[in-house]
Amino acid sequence: MKEKVILAYSGGLDTTMIIPWLKENYDYDVVCVCINVGQGNELDGLEERAKLSGAVKLYIEDVVDEFVDDYVMPCVKAGAVYENKYLLGTSMARPVIAKRLVEIARLEHATAICHGATGKGNDQVRFELSIKALAPDLKIIAPWRIWNVSSREEEIEYCKSHGIDLPFSANNSYSRDRNLWHISHEGLELENPAVPPNYDHLLVLSVSPENAPEEGEIITLSFEKGIPTKLNGKSMKVSHIITELNTLGGKHGIGIVDIVENRVVGMKSRGVYETPGGTILMEAHNQLEELILDRDTFTYKKGIGNKFADIVYEGKWFTPLREALQAFIDSTQEYVTGEVKLKLYKGNIIKQGTTSPYSLYNESIASFTTGDLYNHHDAEGFINLFGLSLKVRAMKMAEVVKNQ
Repeated sequence: MKEKVILAYSGGLDTTMIIPWLKENYDYDVVCVCINVGQGNELDGLEERAKLSGAVKLYIEDVVDEFVDDYVMPCVKAGAVYENKYLLGTSMARPVIAKRLVEIARLEHATAICHGATGKGNDQVRFELSIKALAPDLKIIAPWRIWNVSSREEEIEYCKSHGIDLPFSANNSYSRDRNLWHISHEGLELENPAVPPNYDHLLVLSVSPENAPEEGEIITLSFEKGIPTKLNGKSMKVSHIITELNTLGGKHGIGIVDIVENRVVGMKSRGVYETPGGTILMEAHNQLEELILDRDTFTYKKGIGNKFADIVYEGKWFTPLREALQAFIDSTQEYVTGEVKLKLYKGNIIKQGTTSPYSLYNESIASFTTGDLYNHHDAEGFINLFGLSLKVRAMKMAEVVKNQ
């Protein structure tokens, strides 16, 4: 009996070509596994394509809710944003995909896992670190680091030479990755940071802010312990809330980011990310935390959020540090409960009011009118002590200058 390899299969040209390539170069039986993290109609027709290309079996695994609940929401609660802009859409999806690949590898008694990530990108790191952490005994095959293919034309010719004639085009197009949280775009004019994105050609989930409606739209999000539970008063699971927010945010041009980011492998790359629903959700969560978290926790958590973003971006999900940081983050969410109203308008998210039973905002203290809990005269002693070191230093420097 032949050994089996599990192929992370998207149905695109790259992973379709990998099927006959694996059979030819390793004599494996190829088991294709497509992990549904919310790609939409990209999953159509995969079974026929995989079998025509020589796969012995195809799994299509729906992990959308697991992806959202166990990977997306920890990042939302952390406020994890890579380099202040990227909401980690691709990064969050890779560990859940790798986890399911390993589970099916065990089910099929496979000896190897193969992925189609290129040798220049971050995804090879994310997939392989996750597989090493979960199944160190499995062999990992990365064709893009082995073969000499350099163009889509060569891939199409290879497929044709192996009796695979599928409707792939050699036309240049953006390199995209899509899931429920976002869609990313790379390539074409984006490879030159001096050139603006061609949004009319590029956008999939959204319209540009210029083309958004002239009238804004107000929405309400309810949270319990840092997790969204209702949208506009209607209870629904988080994946459905994100789906609805994608529609609303896309309509109003929310969450379009053009970024030059620092990849794990050492190079800078430019991409455009559409994250309409995620951007709204992150902003609503941040606004609720503003009201509820005390100053020290709020400040310290920002640093933890940045570190959490780095860990996720670098593919280190299955590590003790990520687990420890998540435990801290979860403890901060105990009272992050309340309601946030937002106005969506031409790419902007505008506050419309935030309420929480655990709000630390006290109008009696914060008001310009003197309240019972705050005496203006107390500030004088506080400032004297708080500024004492500054005053002592200034006096000492004046003495030094005088004695010169």
